[in-house]
Amino acid sequence: MSYKCRLPHFFLLCTLAVASRADIGEEDGVLVLKKSNFEEALKAHPNILVEFYAPWCGHCKALVPEYAKAASMLKADGSEIRLAKVDATEEADLAQEYGVRGYPTIKFFKGGDKESPKEYSAGRQADDIINWLKKRTGPAATTLGEVAQAETMIAENEVAVIGFFKDAESEGATAFLKAAEAVDDVPFGITSNDAVFSKFEVSKDGVVLFKKFDEGRNTFDGELSKTELLAFIKANQLPLVIEFTEQTAPKIFGGEIKSHILMFVPKAADDFNDKMAEFKKASEGFKGKILFIFIDSEVDDNQRILEFFGLKKEECPAIRLITLEEEMTKYRPESEAITADNIIAFCTLFTEGKLKPHLMSQDIPEDWDKNPVRVLVGKNFEEVVFDPKKNVFVEFYAPWCGHCKQLDPIWTKLGEKYQDSADIVVAKMDSTANEIETVKVHSFPTLKFFPAGDEHKVVDYNGERTLEGFTKFLESGGKDGGAPAGEEGEEDEGIDVSTHLGLV
Repeated sequence: MSYKCRLPHFFLLCTLAVASRADIGEEDGVLVLKKSNFEEALKAHPNILVEFYAPWCGHCKALVPEYAKAASMLKADGSEIRLAKVDATEEADLAQEYGVRGYPTIKFFKGGDKESPKEYSAGRQADDIINWLKKRTGPAATTLGEVAQAETMIAENEVAVIGFFKDAESEGATAFLKAAEAVDDVPFGITSNDAVFSKFEVSKDGVVLFKKFDEGRNTFDGELSKTELLAFIKANQLPLVIEFTEQTAPKIFGGEIKSHILMFVPKAADDFNDKMAEFKKASEGFKGKILFIFIDSEVDDNQRILEFFGLKKEECPAIRLITLEEEMTKYRPESEAITADNIIAFCTLFTEGKLKPHLMSQDIPEDWDKNPVRVLVGKNFEEVVFDPKKNVFVEFYAPWCGHCKQLDPIWTKLGEKYQDSADIVVAKMDSTANEIETVKVHSFPTLKFFPAGDEHKVVDYNGERTLEGFTKFLESGGKDGGAPAGEEGEEDEGIDVSTHLGLV
């Protein structure tokens, strides 16, 4: 479009733009977006971070003050970057367009591009947000020309990485900058200034990670390559022992280390410091291999996590280990005593591949088969679902899941419909209290069909969650609305386990 506009036409465009932008409201410096003003906001603010939230979401509520603080910090710096939010429960079409499946979902729209926004992947504190945005819109590493600049970077950040290179164009400096581009949640600086070298007692080219915990600083001593530098940063950017909180969750679960040992302990306990000392002592030998995390078992928001591990706060302190690969696998130590020696022995068995997964199970209820919908637990699951003469349709649910509660009356009617069937069984299992090796549940509700026979087949249900849909599925032998387990089906509209527990 030409900039050679006739004057009256130009004034008309400006007037329309101002009127249009007036429709974009603000709350605490954060733009309030809807489908009706979304594109206008992207035009007016080419670089914009958008949070898709739900008013009832606890994680979203916890983010509010930090998000507003970040918006205020950007404004104070004179930045053109804006923060915005969308109520995804009100703007369902917009949320669906951008693939929102959990809350909060945060996306960065750069340069007005609405087709491929970048998923926000850093922490949920104001400084994390600012650092991530600076990385996305500015240089990967800030040039530090004087000592005061370096001191400010270190003082204002929990973790900062500085590259010391006499020649900023050298091979080592190039590798450093490539590593800086790949890390979103840590600020990087680069310097060739002799005074900065002297101040931080660096005598030759190298990289130093400064942090406000543990050793205080780590000096890189490997080969100056992107791969080696990233490994060094990942291994040192988190404390040896980190507390699980709303703010630290993204760093914990978004990191490279997918094996986590958790100590559930009340922070108010008299022996808390003693337990922490043992835990931290054990952590030193597994740096970069296992992440050591402690969770305050008295905090209300953490009760779902205790439940996920089959724990009650009265049973704490307790130790559990989990791997967060494609499948979540839990492990439990034989000894409940929290000593450095016990924890080291437990982690050593894990790293050597000698531990068996810990699978939870409730006791089999006396009346498990007396109602239209059979009740399964870990202890009777395989016996029932792999009965070669039965076709078994199972709902894996969570007691707190709203989608499961909505499904319950329909599932009960389905059970009543087939109560007297000779070969069809309708069942359900509380997956927060029961686990099995043959089925991994990632969201609630999950519906799976186990057809009769000796093959132990599993079919995922992907059809409509209606009595009619379920009936067609069962009458077709699991073909109408089904797909072999593990194949791509329709997206599950239930609640993702990791999202709900704050693991993302």
